[in-house]
Amino acid sequence: MGLRERKKRQTRLALVDAGFKLFLARGYEATTVDQIAAAVEVSPRTFFRYFGSKEDLALDFTVEYDERIMTALAARPQDEPPFTALAHAFREFIHGMENDAAEDAERFLRHRRVIDANPALFCTSFARMADIEKKLTVEIARRQGTDPATDPRPKLLVAFVTSAVRVGMECSVDGDSYLDSLVANVENALNLAEEALRPGWDRPGTPSPEALS
Repeated sequence: MGLRERKKRQTRLALVDAGFKLFLARGYEATTVDQIAAAVEVSPRTFFRYFGSKEDLALDFTVEYDERIMTALAARPQDEPPFTALAHAFREFIHGMENDAAEDAERFLRHRRVIDANPALFCTSFARMADIEKKLTVEIARRQGTDPATDPRPKLLVAFVTSAVRVGMECSVDGDSYLDSLVANVENALNLAEEALRPGWDRPGTPSPEALS
């Protein structure tokens, strides 16, 4: 990145860090945009150059999540079975978090704590994740050469993989080994999901279990 882009990224991350520190110290509802901006020594007007609202800052992680997952899936071989491609994309994402700098891992930890403590944010986060799943469904359907409007397999595949990931992420956000536990749990959940499926079920033209019985 050029100098201008680096400075913009630094300001954005500074706002994110200040926001989450205030959310954890004072509570999400009690924290204002003015307080977040003041903590970074910028004006509220500058804040709104980066985020449309306090909620957008709190859910900024979903933007990076979207970009990383879609990029990882696009990089998978086109002839790879769709389920395998998506599972590996999520593995790349979760191990990418593990390899990130310590401050990035700490940001994710603070994000989890704030979201878990605020039901309204949790619901909005869930809705954003649903939008990401729709984009993944379109990409999987393209890889399969099918129409998700008539073939339920792309949507089912995405729902199955993302559900396994959510189960893997349901671990305690306390303790120094949190990130290690999260990575191991997601890996285990994805492995179990792969073991539960009959090979080839996600390929168009594969006979249904009823047809094989």
